[in-house]
Amino acid sequence: MPRRTATMLASTLMLIALLCAGLLIPVPYAEMSPGPTVNTLGDHQGEPVLQIAGHKTYPTDGHLNMTTVRVTSADFRMNLVEAVYGWLAHDSKIVPHDTLYPDGKTEQQSTQENAEEFSQSQESAKVAALKKLRIPVKSWVIVSTVVKDSPAQGRLHAGDVIKAVDGTAVRQPSDVAKLITKHKPGQNVVFTVVPVKEQAAAEKEHRTATRTQDVTVTTKISDDSGARRAVVGISPGTDHTYPFSIDIKLADVGGPSAGLMFALGIYDKLTPGSLTGGKFVAGTGTIDDNGTVGPIGGIEMKTVGARSRGAQYFLTPADNCAAAAKDTPSGLTLVKVKTIGDALGALKDIRSGDTAALPKCTTKG
Repeated sequence: MPRRTATMLASTLMLIALLCAGLLIPVPYAEMSPGPTVNTLGDHQGEPVLQIAGHKTYPTDGHLNMTTVRVTSADFRMNLVEAVYGWLAHDSKIVPHDTLYPDGKTEQQSTQENAEEFSQSQESAKVAALKKLRIPVKSWVIVSTVVKDSPAQGRLHAGDVIKAVDGTAVRQPSDVAKLITKHKPGQNVVFTVVPVKEQAAAEKEHRTATRTQDVTVTTKISDDSGARRAVVGISPGTDHTYPFSIDIKLADVGGPSAGLMFALGIYDKLTPGSLTGGKFVAGTGTIDDNGTVGPIGGIEMKTVGARSRGAQYFLTPADNCAAAAKDTPSGLTLVKVKTIGDALGALKDIRSGDTAALPKCTTKG
């Protein structure tokens, strides 16, 4: 066999072997890509995303789109060829598998966690919007979660309203932790609570829950590395009662990042006139009860997804601005926001056409 032919054959066989290896050998990576975007002012799967009853609402127009990121499943094992293709593609991002599923977290666990965060983001969006409108919202501290096999399991339950700890009234979740950690591990803590069933019955009957009970829980030492504080195994949170009904109908979405856009959609429906002026605005960002906007993951994928749907402006959490500005899709203006007030101010500039006044994102933030 001529040397040149033999060399070409050997090279071909080597290439085939490398390609096979690339297809067969798994690599510890996962893929993020643009997910669906949904107009919070419009319909999804045949029904309005935001449904408000018991309060006057107003017509809206334009778009206030929340954005999402699609990720590969926890069980999917990417091969080398798929990873290289993803690295070269403009509309996807390859990240270490542990970034999306840390500590061996299963897809079911991740889905549950995302669902809980999504639910909490909806509540915070409602509160933030109503506070901005100066509509009173009743709030109270609750047991948000109970850790399995902890001292609190079987004694306290998710949804119990915490009125006091050791006789001291609590007004926010941080009060609970402060009062528990005043104890040494092994000491008792007395919680005055309204049981979740009593609270649910009171809400159904539109009355104030009055039946309380004292629950004693023995603290233990924290499992946190290096920490020796007393804990009982609960996460306190906040629940609310609204003066009218606000429902957010959006399935198959998880995580906290739609909070800002839900809050703006609620605000728009409860106020006369159009927030967007008919423009296509998309965005992302967590939001807390006070209207503070927080950073999210996958910002580059969300801007790509928004622009592909036709967005002209993208409301961007300030802490995500630098990353988003490094590769901004053509035709999309990134607007920096830190609070719901910033977002409302930006929307005023957008609908008036005064885009020069917009606080735009740069690679420096």
